[in-house]
Amino acid sequence: MSAMEVLAPGLLTTVQDLGREGFGPMGVSPSGAADATALRIGNRLVGNLEGVAGLEMTLLGGTFVFPGGGVAALAGSDFGATQDAGAVPPWTSFAVKPGQTLRLGPTRSGARCYLCVQGGIDVKPFLGSSSTHLLSRLGGHEGRALRKGDVLKIGRAGISAGSFSLSSARDSKGGHGGKVAPEALQRLAPRKVLRVTPGPQSDWFPESAQTVFYGSTYRVAEESNRMGLRLEGPAIPGAQGEMISEGVSLGAIQIAAGGLPIILFVEQQTTGGYAKIANVISADLSSLGQLRPRDEVRFELVSFETARKLLIEQEKQLASGDLIV
Repeated sequence: MSAMEVLAPGLLTTVQDLGREGFGPMGVSPSGAADATALRIGNRLVGNLEGVAGLEMTLLGGTFVFPGGGVAALAGSDFGATQDAGAVPPWTSFAVKPGQTLRLGPTRSGARCYLCVQGGIDVKPFLGSSSTHLLSRLGGHEGRALRKGDVLKIGRAGISAGSFSLSSARDSKGGHGGKVAPEALQRLAPRKVLRVTPGPQSDWFPESAQTVFYGSTYRVAEESNRMGLRLEGPAIPGAQGEMISEGVSLGAIQIAAGGLPIILFVEQQTTGGYAKIANVISADLSSLGQLRPRDEVRFELVSFETARKLLIEQEKQLASGDLIV
């Protein structure tokens, strides 16, 4: 059995895949990778299907040993990884010899780094997903963040990844796998200007409120987490009207009682009673996963048609044969 042992867990390391869709009516939010784009690319680098479970590390990475060796890749933010004192760059697949140790430190760029291993992290699915749902303590590895001494099983290698195969990457790169093309990384880089569409209650907010929201810079608060990103900055004048709780979507931007925005994220509550002025578009949701406390963001209003075109363009980039070289 292939496995990896946790020597140090880092600040918040969990097993995540692309989440569990369709259970909102039951009160279960999708969970899944905060930066789904990074996880998808990391899995492709090691020859997995895009939705296979990997490890999501937040702000400070962990230390892991591979008794039987394997093939791995790091995607997302640069956590200054080393393997037996040698630097391991992100966005590149690499071989791990039996007994070798992989160490990651504090982030050098965004909020999250993903460790993907060939075969994926093998945990018992919950509602069809391997993702950890921290709030309900379900899914992933015992429904919690990893701890020192945890041993994670690695699935069977050789999972197909469409037109990409690890063997071809090794052949072209001298046995060390492929890497993501720099041009692709630039096109898919996380954004600080978040594109949004009008929210369900956007017309409840007067023009003065819209002017403040779209004309201001907001800072990510320390209290932010996988449930939501609390923002600090100019208060938004209150919505005109009252509402009862209703279903809410991933990326919805609620204006709380104090007038400050909250962006609902992957472990969001599934209903809410605050008016929603806007919603982050699907193409920018992964950017939310790389926002750190004290990062600054702005909002740019786009049409629903533009949002759809941007998502299609992003998916084409992710599916491109030029993504990995």
